[in-house]
Amino acid sequence: MAKAAFGLAILLHFFIYSHAYKAGSWVMGHATFYGGSDASGTMGGACGYGNLYSTGYGTRTAALSTALFNDGASCGECYKIICDYTKDSKWCIKGRSVTITATNFCPPNYDLPNDNGGWCNPPLKHFDMAQPAWEKIGIYKGGIVPVMFQRVPCKKHGGVRFTMNGRDYFELVLISNVGNGGSIQSVYIKGNKTDEWLTMSRNWGSNWQSNAYLNGQSLSFKVTTTDGEVRIFTNIVPSNWQFGQTFSSKLQF
Repeated sequence: MAKAAFGLAILLHFFIYSHAYKAGSWVMGHATFYGGSDASGTMGGACGYGNLYSTGYGTRTAALSTALFNDGASCGECYKIICDYTKDSKWCIKGRSVTITATNFCPPNYDLPNDNGGWCNPPLKHFDMAQPAWEKIGIYKGGIVPVMFQRVPCKKHGGVRFTMNGRDYFELVLISNVGNGGSIQSVYIKGNKTDEWLTMSRNWGSNWQSNAYLNGQSLSFKVTTTDGEVRIFTNIVPSNWQFGQTFSSKLQF
């Protein structure tokens, strides 16, 4: 009996962890900061997460340059960032790192050169970080620092959340608090009276749309993250749902 229990524990451990997102390789870039000392200026953003305090993203967030943002497909990804002390010992804090979630887009400024204000111009890999996160690795007066970064698994509290927006025949669903890979590759929606899964398309950021009439139905979602993990959230939205409501699952990637 003990051997069987041990075997089951090993099997469960393999099932849970075998598909965990693996950290990527280290890449060179630069980082600045915005949003003020309390990060209040980072609320909203091009990923659509809204109030980053109440949605659980907090102050460890960043806006990504064009080269990293991928037209919103990178929303929700997590990056470990280290200030490159070997390149800037004056403004880097040695031996410190911070992990951020991508929640916004840092637009290019083609009126300024890439090395003097046009930090987010293509092809630069740049993070405009929330100030509290940036100050974990850099000294405030530095303004901009060279960094090394890698994409890492996202660790989130609680399950994936679905916020219903839009109108009749236009469901605009914000999918947030996605763990592990963090970013979303594809989404399908299904009502309890619908015969098949319906493909949703990315509208902007982490907002996905469907043009079906699904009012009065409980809704299920099939979500695939960019690292290929699939989860089915069965009847996560009850039939009496209203636009503007958020529904939290117990399921996570």
